[in-house]
Amino acid sequence: MPPISRRSALLLGGLGLTGTVAGGAGLWWTLNSRPTAVTGESFRQPPALGSSGGILEANLEAAPGLFPLAGRQAGALGYNGGIPGPTLRVRPGDVLRVKLVNKLAEPSNLHLHGLHVSPQGNGDNVFVTVDPGRSFDYEHRIPDGHPPGLYWYHPHHHGRVADQIFAGLFGAIVVEDPAPPTAGPERVLLVSDTSLDGAGNVAEASQPDRMAGREGALLLVNGQANPRMEARPGQRERWRIVNCCVARYLRLRLDGQKLQLVGMDSGRFRSPSDVQEVLLAPGNRAELLVTAALGQSELRAMPYDRGAMSGMMGRRGMGPGQPAEQEGPADPAGVTLATLAVVGDPAPPASVIAAGNAPADLRSAAVAARRQLVLATSMGGGMGAGMMGFTINGQSFQEGRTDTTVGAGTVEEWVLVNRSPMDHPFHLHVWPMQLIAENGRAVEPAALRDVVNVPANGQCTVRIAFRDFTGRSVYHCHILDHEDLGMMGVIEVR
Repeated sequence: MPPISRRSALLLGGLGLTGTVAGGAGLWWTLNSRPTAVTGESFRQPPALGSSGGILEANLEAAPGLFPLAGRQAGALGYNGGIPGPTLRVRPGDVLRVKLVNKLAEPSNLHLHGLHVSPQGNGDNVFVTVDPGRSFDYEHRIPDGHPPGLYWYHPHHHGRVADQIFAGLFGAIVVEDPAPPTAGPERVLLVSDTSLDGAGNVAEASQPDRMAGREGALLLVNGQANPRMEARPGQRERWRIVNCCVARYLRLRLDGQKLQLVGMDSGRFRSPSDVQEVLLAPGNRAELLVTAALGQSELRAMPYDRGAMSGMMGRRGMGPGQPAEQEGPADPAGVTLATLAVVGDPAPPASVIAAGNAPADLRSAAVAARRQLVLATSMGGGMGAGMMGFTINGQSFQEGRTDTTVGAGTVEEWVLVNRSPMDHPFHLHVWPMQLIAENGRAVEPAALRDVVNVPANGQCTVRIAFRDFTGRSVYHCHILDHEDLGMMGVIEVR
């Protein structure tokens, strides 16, 4: 019988199953059969928890267990017994209180990705450590004017972020729109990827996979492989999509259907724009209006080459059942994430979408400081033989060091420079960025992002308004293995 890996022990230890596995009971052999993914199940959304009277109080229990992934039971990690965790639905002005209960065998914490909330104390404070068997009470006061839209939560304990998200710890947050676009059903789609080992547990990544940024063999929507959705002809739906993958880029298409992009990340457009495809870097979100046309269509993740270091293969994404060690050229047709069947009687015609408020534009704002942040990779650099170093401005992350100090209430312009042959998605906590230019070309219209993809050997220019909050937080590469390996810095606004 194969030995139990660290990952298997971590996942099964909390279940009291380690002895059973070591003893060769039926569970091991059942999981060891490597069953194929079950496709075509009816699409399921995570359970939702909504605020009442201006308050949402939620318990999130992070624990190991056996969870349905791709239609089969797998040893993984989840919040409240599910993958994904529950969707938290709040309104601008609400108070969000979350008790994180850590039943893992290692430390964890909680980050509210994209939300403009305080990073201090028991707010969105990534420097908090919640040890095994302990809990922590977070409280977030959401500003009255907070942008509506789609956000998400996940662990952010440095050095363990990629492992814990890859194993299933993530969930969606929706800030309700006071005047939502007219649409029918709403679907929340959390796209993730993972790999299972021979014991049916989430696999531990190899060092080469960590350096490249791991991409899992199973590509899932809400933990399902190619689930089936149904709509009526002419029905308009609102799809909220999160890229929860550790490193995989999602170039999404839904050919045969009308797609309108409402917004990306926390940035909303004045009016929806017609699109054929949407590219989501890790951590990005998109809100789409889908007007259904008769027939069957597939939501597909098309190939995207995010580059590679010398000696590594390009990372173009894999389909279910294709192990990372066997990765080859990507299928030009992409990977099917979900299937939409449009059947039945036509729905009433969708109404005209009213124009929304124009997004804030910092291009005419007074700039208090201009900075350059250089994202780089190199072999060695004190990391050990054959190891790759991941740095920002030549330094790897150290929690006690403050790398950037900013004046509260000011606007700054940052040039994000990528001096490596692979893309790096740059994420700043708490304060959204306005993308101004990419490789010297102006970006129109004004686009708010909390994850900006900096292309290989390229650069992006962003402007940031450091409003409303002070305190220490972080910025980092959202290829989460790269973050864990040191591509992160500390910012203090005061």
